[in-house]
Amino acid sequence: MFVRLAEQHRQFVKDLVLNLKALAIVLENQGYLASCYTCGDQLNSASFMVSLGDDHLIRFLVSDYGITWTEMRDDRELMKLEGAEAINQLQELANLVKYRIQPVEYQVAYRSA
Repeated sequence: MFVRLAEQHRQFVKDLVLNLKALAIVLENQGYLASCYTCGDQLNSASFMVSLGDDHLIRFLVSDYGITWTEMRDDRELMKLEGAEAINQLQELANLVKYRIQPVEYQVAYRSA
């Protein structure tokens, strides 16, 4: 039973890493500064970061050891979540892509033009 659960967890992490890589690409295409780095080609961990403008940074880490969402503004940690709560926050970020919400800096520039 535990071997099966361990394999399911590895597959879950791999799927999450693949989705993070795709999310970083889509966010970059929409004007956000985003990146997703993995170690090697096994897709067993990733570091995902995105800048939402105005020194507002999101960092999402995933590995076999856990999942962490950290939100920072002006180099200060605003929120740190782990596990399912971190994944829920990731969904909120994905909604930016889904509903095509522009980065704050572009919204301000567009209004002033």
